[in-house]
Order: sequence, then structure tokens, then C-alpha cells
Amino acid sequence: MAVKLQGFEFWKTTLRGARYVVAPMVDQSELAWRLLSRRHGAELCYTPMLHAQVFVRDANYRKDNLYSEVCPEDRPLITQFCANDPEVFVQACLLAQDYCDAIDLNLGCPQMIAKRVFFLCFSLVKLANEKISVPITCKIRVFNKMEETVQYAQMLEKAGCQLLTVHGRTKDQKGPATGIASWEHIKAVRNAVNIPVFANGNIQHLSDVEQCMEETGVQGVMSAEGNLHNPALFEGHSPPVWEMAEEYLEVVSQYPPVTLSYVRAHLFKLWHHTLQIHKDLREELAKVKNLQGLTEVSRQLRLRCQEEITNGGEEAGQVVGLPFPHWICQPYVRPVPKAPVANSNGTEVKAGCHKRALSQEDSDGASDALSKNKQKKKARNPQKNFCPEQKPKYIKCEQCGNPKGNQCVFNLCRGCCKKKAHKEVADCPSHGLRFKTKAEKQKSERQEEEEEEGKSRGLQEEEDGGLLNGTPKRIVRNTHVHPYCLIHTRHCPPLLLC
Repeated sequence: MAVKLQGFEFWKTTLRGARYVVAPMVDQSELAWRLLSRRHGAELCYTPMLHAQVFVRDANYRKDNLYSEVCPEDRPLITQFCANDPEVFVQACLLAQDYCDAIDLNLGCPQMIAKRVFFLCFSLVKLANEKISVPITCKIRVFNKMEETVQYAQMLEKAGCQLLTVHGRTKDQKGPATGIASWEHIKAVRNAVNIPVFANGNIQHLSDVEQCMEETGVQGVMSAEGNLHNPALFEGHSPPVWEMAEEYLEVVSQYPPVTLSYVRAHLFKLWHHTLQIHKDLREELAKVKNLQGLTEVSRQLRLRCQEEITNGGEEAGQVVGLPFPHWICQPYVRPVPKAPVANSNGTEVKAGCHKRALSQEDSDGASDALSKNKQKKKARNPQKNFCPEQKPKYIKCEQCGNPKGNQCVFNLCRGCCKKKAHKEVADCPSHGLRFKTKAEKQKSERQEEEEEEGKSRGLQEEEDGGLLNGTPKRIVRNTHVHPYCLIHTRHCPPLLLC
């Protein structure tokens, strides 16, 4: 058995001193995308985040997400899991360790499964480090307090983590509230541990990679969204989108992903800025059902962009807020969240959370504003009523106050009716409860069984009596018993023993 390398030796030897890293992305860092990124400068890639419990339980999940993606070009490779049970995590690692160079535990994802207290994280890493043959690495987010972040990192190092990736945002910094990642936190972690550290956050161009490594002292830099919008980011190159899209589709034809949604999502990211202009093709891209359809939409986008270039010259494709023409691979910068606004009660609410009013002809004279979701429901069913004052009043349950069943025999809601019907062994057809019927059926079945047992017992006694009186009965059946005997030795005459 080969010696398991640790820390900097693992990074230098197994990971070949990787500095440019493609992040683990759910449904987005599949084999085809990893190979495209490696062609354009990426030195290390992660699998998408996999669910450890499902990986252990489901053979098809293992095959689709790791086993069928074995490719000599796709190394070094780290498999990432989310887990909250040390034993299950170890089982998943044992099933995956022969298909990758290390196992990463995601402790930084804002999903509930990745939020656990320090001692659980310590147990997960420690047990896996003792049981599996490849190194354990971890990916974390920072805490608001730098001291807590440093303590967390040191705890993971003590547990056996051999490489740590630090995302410089807190768990609350996501979506519209993403904000700027804190490289200061990453630098503090790097100075506090004796294992390699990767930085994640604020990476949009190759210059950001170099600046991050200089300011934080990390061994490598990981990119997620920057890589999705420009797979050539680590080359320091911003090619036309159609070049990356066509090359990706070519790789997909050789290494197809599990579902078509992966390809669609990648094309949406690559063509993001162009699709803000050519919205008809945006809708078409969302509707097509096969790879050929996606390829055709991408081709149409390329033709339109090339036509813009021909007709517009140097000024073609310039969009306010973008440094390059919209058909050039470039990052997407989320707009800054709007300041909270005050509602009619004077309390502050998040901008964008207020309800949107229907047009006058759609609102049927109602002055109350409706949310976007309710507007869609209104469009599907114009007669639907959203006014609380005009909704029908329901008779309340006598026990809990919830609306009662209209035809309930007890005048109760279903929950209270179920309890009462069970206690009194009664039926309520309105709520589909059949306790009385089931009890009567069971009673009838028991009576039939008892009658059958009585008949059988009587027949047995009759047959036993016949044997005792010396008049054995001939039994015509396939059996190992002597043809003139009914039962074994106890009641048999000496000459008729079996």
C-alpha cells in the first residue's frame, strides 16, 4: 500500500503544485466542462458536490457522477462530498477513493446539510483521514469574526485536513447579497496553518488571481462563476463566446453529461450578455429538447453577433456597463442590492419584495397589489379571487379552530376527526376514515377463522377416535405415512407402525 502524502508534499507531488483551480459546482463542473477548462489553463479540478448518503445508497448515482467519468486527461481530480454523518462519509470516501486523488468535504456551502458545529466537522475529517487511502481536504466559508475563522481552520488541520480552501464570504453572502470576499480572512488563515491553502472569491480575470496570491500568500486560487463565464480565464484570454461554446459542445459530443440541463446551463452562462439583447433566442434556448437544438441556437447567436460586427464596425456590441462587446467572454457582476424601502406601515422591507400591482383591466377594480406569482395564477384563472374579505367564510372546527369538513359526521377538521373516530371506533366517509368498518371486518374474519379451526378440530378428533377404536381409515394422498395410518406411532397398532 502506497504511503499517503500529506500537506505540502501532497500538494507538490499529487496535485503537481496546482495554482489554477476550477471550483466544485453543483451540476456545472462535470467531466466535459473540466476537460474544456483544463485545455485553457486550469491545473486542478473538482467534481460537482455529491451527496454522501445518496452516493453510498445509489449505484446509479455513483456511476453517473463519478465511475463513468474516469478519463486519463482529467487528473489531478478531487471529489467533493457534503455529509453530516461520519460513518456515511467514510463509506462514500471508500467507494470514491480509487477514482480521484483526494476527497474534499464541503463545509462552506450555505445549504443546511453543510452547517454543522465544530465537533461534528472534526469527527467527519478525523475519521475519514484515518480510514481512507487518499488525503482529505476541506472547503469552508469565513465567519464574520476573523478569530473564529482562524480557530475553525486550525481545528480542521488538527483533525487531519491536508489542504484547505477558504471562500472569503460568510454563509449569508449569497445571491443578491453576495458582496465582496474578504481576502484579509484568507490571509489570516494562511498565516495560521501549516497546510496548503487555496483562496476563493473575487476572481474575474487572471490579474485577480495574481493579485490574490500576492496579497494572501496562498498556494492556489479557485474560480467558480468567473470560470463559468470565461473558461479561458486562467489563460488570461477573453475569446469570443462562440469559440468557447462550440469547443464545449464538441467535448460534450465525446463525453456527454448525465442530463441535457448541464449543457443548457453552461450555454446560458456563456451567452449571458448576448441573451439580454437577443431575447427571442433566450426563450428558444430554454425550450429545445436535445443537443442538436442547443447547438443550433448557439449557432444562431454566433451569426447574429458576426452580423453586428460586420454592420457596426469598432463600436459594435458595446453595452453600457460592460468592458468588452457583449459577445466576448467576460464576468457577470451582480448589481448592488437596493436599499430597504419603507412600506405603508413605516417599517422597512427589502427592495424588490413589495407586491407588484396588476394592470387596471386585469385587477377587476381591485386596488390591492398582487405578487408576480399571483398575477400568473390570475392569468390562468381570471375568476380566481385573492381578496381576503371576499373569500368564503368556513365553519371552524369545534376543537382546534381550523376549517371543519363540510360533511364531517363530527363537525370537526380532519385531524380532530381522525382522533375522535379512532377513539370511538367510528367511520367518517367525508374524511375517508373507516375505523368501524375495519373493526367489523377484522371481527368477521376472526369468527370465520375460529369456525374453521372448530371444524378442523372436530374432524381431527373424529379421525383420532376411529384409530383408537381399532378401525384405522385409509388415507388416499401422497405422503410418507404408511397407507393404513393417519398419524405417527402413538395411536398406531403394533403391526401398522410407520
